[in-house]
Amino acid sequence: MKKPIHVFSEIGPLKQVLLHRPGQELENLMPDYLEQLLFDDIPFLDQARREHDLFADTLRSKGVEVLYLEDLAAESLTSDGTKQEFLQEYLDEAFITDDDIRKEMTNYFSDIKDNRMLIDHTMAGLKRNQLSIGMRNRRTDRIDEVSPFYIDPMPNLYFTRDPFSTIGSSIALNKMYAETRRRETLYAKYIFNYHPMFAQNPVNLLYDREDSTRLEGGDVLVLSNKVLAVGISQRTDKESIKKLAARIFEDEASFEHILAFNIGEERKFMHLDTVFTMVDQDKFTIHPEIEGDLVVYSLIKGNHKVNIIEEKDTLENILCRYLDLPAVELIRCGGNDITAAAREQWNDGANTLAIAPGEVIVYDRNTITNKKLKEAGVKINTIPGSELVRGRGGPRCMSMPFVRE
Repeated sequence: MKKPIHVFSEIGPLKQVLLHRPGQELENLMPDYLEQLLFDDIPFLDQARREHDLFADTLRSKGVEVLYLEDLAAESLTSDGTKQEFLQEYLDEAFITDDDIRKEMTNYFSDIKDNRMLIDHTMAGLKRNQLSIGMRNRRTDRIDEVSPFYIDPMPNLYFTRDPFSTIGSSIALNKMYAETRRRETLYAKYIFNYHPMFAQNPVNLLYDREDSTRLEGGDVLVLSNKVLAVGISQRTDKESIKKLAARIFEDEASFEHILAFNIGEERKFMHLDTVFTMVDQDKFTIHPEIEGDLVVYSLIKGNHKVNIIEEKDTLENILCRYLDLPAVELIRCGGNDITAAAREQWNDGANTLAIAPGEVIVYDRNTITNKKLKEAGVKINTIPGSELVRGRGGPRCMSMPFVRE
């Protein structure tokens, strides 16, 4: 039976991908809570949706089947029991401990009979004024008195790359860095446990959301059917990579090497795929600011253990050796202009989504980087991103491949 997850390449022709169309959760962003919710600004929802729809249409025009997180999550609530199980877990993870409030919330969500509408409401968060119990001297253990929300919105959901990773025929269901994003992985948990796509053909789990150390999908790149790259970053721990490597080497037989890129813990870098992506067999985007101090470790499949060595060579030579290439080309975000590089990396110029070898989707605003890509022979498909980019993510961040040739 064909596996529902098949991702052994970063650049193989993309056939099926998971997106999330931005919803009411963006309208529930407020200036006082932006840092807590990992945003720097408030996107204009109508325009963000138009941009996202153009992204989805571009994918479809290239023969890619587009699935939506919100649809799959709704279709995973296959029985009343599963729906109630989901709701109780959702309230647990929102730290709703007051019995009266929890009872009213359970009734509020249970009264939403349409599963898709229910999922949309859980993603949007829950305001105090949506419940009759309101402000009547009641509060949850974790929400301060002045917050207008009992349950915070999940505005980062349109970055579907992060809550889980597809690796070979398996998934890593990630332990997210920030508490506000950890709830996002609940939807993937129910999709992979209950959705008809997976119920009859279960997907192997390489990492679990209950693990003790953090891991996010933007740090995981499938360079080939033998080699992964994983970022040691603000969002992913060294220890997580060791655990992931041990499980991959045991369960995904084709993979033999993991290259761990230590990119530091600055927010502007955030994930490996914000500073390094693969665009062709021998071509990669890179943010020049990481090149000088970049440390790369090799995790290699040993005899019932993971061997770790620090690489003592240039990035080009490391990539050539592990990918069995005579040469590679590093395409610098912003070219050789440090000002342009910083500006365009902030606007995800290096965050390309390969839809086939040598063909990518990028934001149109990163004109210098896009010119460099074209000069390197890469075919680019541009989409507008003035609102989407406010969440600090690009086309790769907004997409989770399920199937690549």
